[in-house]
Amino acid sequence: MNEDVFNSSLRGFLKKVGITSQREVEKVVRDAVAGGRLKGDEKLSAKVVLTVGSVNLVHEVSGEIELG
Repeated sequence: MNEDVFNSSLRGFLKKVGITSQREVEKVVRDAVAGGRLKGDEKLSAKVVLTVGSVNLVHEVSGEIELG
């Protein structure tokens, strides 16, 4: 295994996950605030599940997203 290639590829994947996930969360939260489903001062519980099937990895990260 080439560590440099692996590291670069993994970082690229995680960057893509972070950027696209942030955009999706921002969009649905803004829509929910605009539609009156959220007030805009909540704390939203969130969970991300990362799976890599070929190595049987299931990694969960939970936390809160504070709106204001």
